[in-house]
Amino acid sequence: MRCPVTNGHLFFVDGRAVQKTRSDQGFTLIELIIVVAIIGIIAAIAVPGLLRARMSANEASAIASLRALHSAQSTYSSSCGQGGYATSLTILASPCNSGTGFISPDLNPAGVGVTKNAAGTGVLKSGYNLDMAGNGGMGPIDTAGNPTSNDYRVTALPQTAGATGQRGFNMTGAGTIFQDPAGGPAGTTPIG
Repeated sequence: MRCPVTNGHLFFVDGRAVQKTRSDQGFTLIELIIVVAIIGIIAAIAVPGLLRARMSANEASAIASLRALHSAQSTYSSSCGQGGYATSLTILASPCNSGTGFISPDLNPAGVGVTKNAAGTGVLKSGYNLDMAGNGGMGPIDTAGNPTSNDYRVTALPQTAGATGQRGFNMTGAGTIFQDPAGGPAGTTPIG
């Protein structure tokens, strides 16, 4: 037997041409395409579930913010509103006599680093536009000299219905949170 002589990709052994088999380790193009296709299928299955989970978390945050605002309004009414309710988030964020305001800084439209809504009276938080206004007749003047109202209405609307949240929420001084499945402000179905 003679030593192999090479000529490009062919080996010549004893006068016969023998093709060189590939001995390099690695993946073929077909194997890589199959892996990319599998990853694409898994992503197509997982992404809608992740988006629904994010919308659900945003809705839970909006409901928690409404509950916090109801608690803050109750405290405001009994401590410095003289039985009346604050007519804006800015008033609710301000201290009456001394101390701190009644809501957390992330709900204060005048707060540093807080994203205001388009009207400038509310805040954008976790994909929802939260705003509050006086509702009903005029109430007494609070101890800081601000007018109050006999009731209030808080709304939490998704910034983009179907993307940041699906349902819209609203609440009045009674404390019941209502939902609108279409994402609007006039929901009449209490949340469960």
